[in-house]
Amino acid sequence: MAFLISCLLILTGLTGVHSILTVKRVTARAGDSISIPCLYEAKYKNHVKYLCKGYYWNSCSYSFKSNQQNSPKFSISDDKEQRVFTVTIKDLTRTDADYYWCNVEINNGADDGIRFQLSVTDNPDLYVDDQRITSYGGDNVTIKCFSRYSGSSQWCRLGGSCVTSSSGWIGRTKVTISVKSSEVFTVNMSGLSIESSGWYLCARGDIQMPVHVNITARPSINPTSTPPNRQHSPALEKFLVPLSLLIFFMIVTVVAWFLLKRQKQAKAESSATKTEEEITYSTVTIRSKPTRQIEADADVTYSSVVIPNKAKG
Repeated sequence: MAFLISCLLILTGLTGVHSILTVKRVTARAGDSISIPCLYEAKYKNHVKYLCKGYYWNSCSYSFKSNQQNSPKFSISDDKEQRVFTVTIKDLTRTDADYYWCNVEINNGADDGIRFQLSVTDNPDLYVDDQRITSYGGDNVTIKCFSRYSGSSQWCRLGGSCVTSSSGWIGRTKVTISVKSSEVFTVNMSGLSIESSGWYLCARGDIQMPVHVNITARPSINPTSTPPNRQHSPALEKFLVPLSLLIFFMIVTVVAWFLLKRQKQAKAESSATKTEEEITYSTVTIRSKPTRQIEADADVTYSSVVIPNKAKG
């Protein structure tokens, strides 16, 4: 019975009938990381998803399950609303180059899955600068796809339609493809909306590179928190500009006057201090007469001379 189930799965893989969709072949640079989206049917919404390594499904080895804690090498995120689980392999080395399976675990039955091939080289055959792009509704986004080989350039939505010519539509989003050279082509998506969010594939030949586009609503300004005169009329702007300049010059003038006043005050205090420092004080000494002069003055004898009157006749 198990052999018949395996044969049935192999046969469905060859005929292209799948309830899970992913890329066919991807190339990545050694040392980088790669994210692979796996689109599944609604019936698998609550099932365990896992990555399996090996060419044959019945002999592949488990690499990682969605009910496990993320490891430094592998991680799985499951977007149940979009019905996509994304497998990420980090720090790629050449030993990571192999066939892998995006699988869904089925209780009491055979697991369901689809295979893809991963090549790891120093020069990938097809790559983009960033696998994840975020923008706002109504905006445009541009994605550059680099390829080592020439061929038909395509932009597809995973599980949806493709644009294979210079322009086309995917849903209500306008897509323009510009081939600048044999090694690069540019994809422009315009008129984006929330519904434009999802996984897309940049493709040349049988090589594909997944790109996730996330479109969010543009933040709105709350009118209650906006000042009533936030949007000024031209006449008001002509008045505000000179007024602002006048206020600026007034502030500069006041600051300059204050600094000049401080400078003059400091200069005056410095001059007063300097004047006090230049005053010269002198000492006057009163010298007494020499001892000899005093003694000479003491030796002087003063006498009184009496002149008698002449006798009367």
